[in-house]
Amino acid sequence: MARASEFDLIGRYLADRGARRDDVVLGVGDDAAVFAGDDRPLLMALDTLVEGVHFPADLPAEWVGHRALAVNLSDIAAMGGEPCWALLGLTLPEADEAWVKAFADGLDALAQRHAVALTGGDVTRGPLSISVQIAGHANGPVLRRDGAACGDRVWVSGRPGDAMGGLAVWQDPAQRDRSRWQGLQHAFVAPQPRIALGQALAGIASAAIDVSDGLVADVGHIARRSGVAIALRAAACRPSARLRHWLGDTAAQQTLLAGGDDYELCFTAPTGADAAVLRAARASRTAVRCIGEVGRGEGVWLDGEALTGDAAGYRHFSD
Repeated sequence: MARASEFDLIGRYLADRGARRDDVVLGVGDDAAVFAGDDRPLLMALDTLVEGVHFPADLPAEWVGHRALAVNLSDIAAMGGEPCWALLGLTLPEADEAWVKAFADGLDALAQRHAVALTGGDVTRGPLSISVQIAGHANGPVLRRDGAACGDRVWVSGRPGDAMGGLAVWQDPAQRDRSRWQGLQHAFVAPQPRIALGQALAGIASAAIDVSDGLVADVGHIARRSGVAIALRAAACRPSARLRHWLGDTAAQQTLLAGGDDYELCFTAPTGADAAVLRAARASRTAVRCIGEVGRGEGVWLDGEALTGDAAGYRHFSD
């Protein structure tokens, strides 16, 4: 019997639990939950980072703090929202004040940049892990995973795959301090959530997701939720030059497709919206490119071949 994935566990046992409330617009199954507000929809998401799973044990505390908030901001970005408030759950093996100060400085710098207030939480003892709950609101139409339609075009921001290349650089002491690999390394240690792009795409994109588990895996979430197939073009899914130099062409493309931890936005938009998409990208100072199309059927395809197995992205409970 195949081992259950985190998505299986959520779907079987954790979705549709608790009381039914009329103010829940969208619950489990997207990057953030959506609630009815007095004048604007409210958004809420939570992510947990565990040492040795989501970040290396030797990653400086400042960057751990940055990542802990960045991955949550990325969920709000994928909904086209504005982040406002955060709660922090911090579990520490010991009361290391120097580590906590550096962690807090890294989190604070990113929170200040996006006008997010840290409003409470909890500190306890145990293996090092960080949970952040982020809340905010939508200033326009909420972007969701379930809106892709046949004929839409598929877009992605930034340089997917670079973060996993950067992790490999970090894990190689002989390469970590070489200037030629600093761009890759920075993509992993300091992801930049695409808040401005998500807000600019509200009302333009038909569906969106942030790329956390890998491009193919996350495109697959859009395909499943929207009831469509997504066909990617290999020529458009070209890795960055720096990733190709680090890994070689074949491994670099596999990393682009399945690496994860990029926190870029992947989204769909109607064919006639190309000009609007490019205006949104320019306004947010974020590079985007079209990498495929939406069609009838199911699954994710690359140049006509179904993508499964190793291309399916990160899973917490895989063998």
